[in-house]
Amino acid sequence: MLAISFFEWWYSRGWTIYFQGFLARLHNTADSFSIGLLLKTLFQPFRQISTTDGKKTSAMEKVVDALVSRLVGFVVRVFIIIAGIVLMTLLAVGGVVLGILWPVIPLMPIVGIAVSSIWGIWW
Repeated sequence: MLAISFFEWWYSRGWTIYFQGFLARLHNTADSFSIGLLLKTLFQPFRQISTTDGKKTSAMEKVVDALVSRLVGFVVRVFIIIAGIVLMTLLAVGGVVLGILWPVIPLMPIVGIAVSSIWGIWW
């Protein structure tokens, strides 16, 4: 009776629970990396550097500080965007593969027992 309940759950509610969890993981990953927000602020300064220390700074020093800060911000954001895209791609591919294998997973122990009984255990 327990086995029947398991198969009933696996092929009905388990399927929907898996895909809801899969979509939630994708959404949480996209939310964690905030790729849209990073693209909007791609050229914004990364922690504005101020080198005044009580002395007067020229306009050229201010411009260089702003450019360096924006360049650092750009590089950091680009790396985070790339990492987010790579991770979301891996999650999507893994989720689709597991979704395709979902119907076969409960049969794996039976297949393993059959294979080991046919060929025997060689080790």
